[in-house]
Amino acid sequence: MEFQLPISLGSLPQPIRYGDKILLTGSCFTEHIGDALQDWKFDILQNPNGILFDVASVASSLLSYIQPRIYTVDDLIFLNELWQSWQHHSIFSGTDRDAVVASINASQQRAHAFLKEADWLIITLGSAFSYRLAEGGKAVANCHRAPGKTFVKHLLTIEEIQTALDGCLYQLRYFNPKLKILFTVSPVRHIRDGVVENNRSKARLLESVHHLVEKFDRLYYFPAYELVIDVLRDYRFYDIDMVHPNYPATQFVLEKFTEYGIEPAARPLMEELRKLVMARRHRPLHPATEAHARFRREQYEKAAGLARRFPFLDLSQELNYFSET
Repeated sequence: MEFQLPISLGSLPQPIRYGDKILLTGSCFTEHIGDALQDWKFDILQNPNGILFDVASVASSLLSYIQPRIYTVDDLIFLNELWQSWQHHSIFSGTDRDAVVASINASQQRAHAFLKEADWLIITLGSAFSYRLAEGGKAVANCHRAPGKTFVKHLLTIEEIQTALDGCLYQLRYFNPKLKILFTVSPVRHIRDGVVENNRSKARLLESVHHLVEKFDRLYYFPAYELVIDVLRDYRFYDIDMVHPNYPATQFVLEKFTEYGIEPAARPLMEELRKLVMARRHRPLHPATEAHARFRREQYEKAAGLARRFPFLDLSQELNYFSET
């Protein structure tokens, strides 16, 4: 007896492997995939603008990395006692205007250099709703808790989404001809838009992405949205807000992502690294005991052994943490 709808994932024709450079951008669900890849010690760069939800902001940010765009203090606004950028998440905001600009431009330069050499770009789209300033019509990626009257909200049409992504994809391919791109649509529900409106938004994203996957080579789709909405399809797989998938749901998606997108030869190493990272995050009840000292020595030897076997891994964090000195 089946208790879940079956879903056929297949696998990428050229799976992700160690040595690949992977840039990830998009909604908060991007970070579930990105954080896992980081724990597994893949070479990644994640959300250079911070979390981005809408298609227009994702496309605009990627184009800004290609240029790369240089921001100035004139690109900032002073709101809620902080200097902020309409194009960036609040992680870049701060009280020192020059420091905010410097941080943004450093991220732009890192993204430009990384994207030029990247093997993979993973894009997670969250919403088809776009926001523009009521005065001047400038597109914004983050509202920074400004009053609602500051913005005009627009549900992008399928044609607008395809046009924004199509133009972006052509420039990405010209900038980095070897780049492979993997799209996902976030299963996070944007209920503030309304239930019906959220479903209209997701439907437009899905239709647009599949149109592009059929049009371009080396462009793929991973069904994170369908895995949560149609395979798990139960509120017990959501957090208390009934909007964000919970830990079991995200782990389920990550397992399927591994099967779909990562080469089988890499998976035993990923499991060793997962255990090592879990050991590093362990918080001992009695850190001064000999038992804990022995635990640290054992984990240090495991990390050192992996570093010798796989010199391309950056295990400095684990080696430093487990070091006795």
